[in-house]
Amino acid sequence: MSHPLIDRLTTEFRYPLLQDEAALSAFTCAAGAHVLFIPGDVARNLETPDVAVILPELKAAFQHAFDCAVVGDSLEKLVREATGVFKTPSLILYRDGRFIGGIPKVRDWSDYVARLSHYLSTENA
Repeated sequence: MSHPLIDRLTTEFRYPLLQDEAALSAFTCAAGAHVLFIPGDVARNLETPDVAVILPELKAAFQHAFDCAVVGDSLEKLVREATGVFKTPSLILYRDGRFIGGIPKVRDWSDYVARLSHYLSTENA
């Protein structure tokens, strides 16, 4: 998964890198809203670095209404199957331990804002 822009998320922005199910559960089950970044195969997916740049900007635009983590390679398949969001890169949203939505692939800024606003304002199903 190593790419400088993904590494920046875990080093500069201090997003946790989730490597096992216990870490994933602890992160997503904490109180509040959470966004998981699933990079996918960086070598094959040229959109992954773009989403790695967009995510911190979204967090700032939403005034830190959610926290973020990067999903490690070992958990990607598990998270994709559990959420039904198979395309990567993707942003997967949880609130209080429950999946609330996913945003696959790169989107226009307005689409990110509209989707995140919707997911963050919707009660868990």
